Amino acid sequence: MTNNFPRYVVFGEALTDMLRQDDGRWLAVPGGASWNAARVGAKLGVPTALAGAVSTDLFGDQLESEGAAAGLDGRFLQRIDAAPLLAIVPSQHPPQYFFIGNDSADLHFNPGLLPAGWREAVDVVQFGGISMMRKPLSLKLLAEAGAAKSAGKKIAFDPNYRSMAVTPDYPETFRAIASLASYIKVSDDDLIGIFPGLSPADGLATLRALAPTAQILLTRGAMGMTLFNGSEVVEQAAFTIFVADTVGCGDAAMGGWMVSLLLRPTANNIAHLQLSAATAALAATQAGPYPPSADEVDALLTQRGYKSWLAQ
Repeated sequence: MTNNFPRYVVFGEALTDMLRQDDGRWLAVPGGASWNAARVGAKLGVPTALAGAVSTDLFGDQLESEGAAAGLDGRFLQRIDAAPLLAIVPSQHPPQYFFIGNDSADLHFNPGLLPAGWREAVDVVQFGGISMMRKPLSLKLLAEAGAAKSAGKKIAFDPNYRSMAVTPDYPETFRAIASLASYIKVSDDDLIGIFPGLSPADGLATLRALAPTAQILLTRGAMGMTLFNGSEVVEQAAFTIFVADTVGCGDAAMGGWMVSLLLRPTANNIAHLQLSAATAALAATQAGPYPPSADEVDALLTQRGYKSWLAQ
């Protein structure tokens, strides 16, 4: 690793979820799909960074401090004197939310300020979340994805589709980033939103045609996950575990998948999915977007009869 740069860089949003409680009070919880996945990568032992921008107020302070506590490389997080990006969640059951941030700090992220030489050192560069739905940020990130691809880096993409954030140009953005990606994670809900009028199966077929060389991971919550890699199809059941909530589980599945690919490049896809599923399961055992440690993931795997991944 050159100059101690991260091997895994996740571009995108770090935001604050404002959760309405049963008694009418509000709870502020740091999150964001990109920030969640990056913290998972760091906690599982891969040098990782979240490349994005947050505000200079108490919301940005919390995102920065909790990211640092997880081990994120702070050189990639920019602090901007602008409003914070907030996700307002008036109901969690059923989920209802909307975003506040017409000119928030995330939109002012400047890739040109990232440390010189980072792209030469990185292995996987990830994009996705609502950042790919928010101009001018989405245009900056598309340019970064193209530059990373040209430099021979692996592109990961987790759309994490949110209908209330989508813009008319998002289908074009989606096609552009998906066509660059080596790894794509989607859920049935993603497929329904991205390909309106198509069934999830037909949406998946459309995505596979758009990105024929990409490995595509379809996550289905308690129904497990399936990896499509050319003609290879790998199934992985979900781990049965106590569920506190499912916030950030998909992000944890993505982070766990990338970690397995980076730390165990010679392992087969069965092993990669085991780690991904275990990471997602443990994220569900704690309230909010919980990034489990490598020891926790390893303990769950061995308890359920799988091989220790730390010993491999």
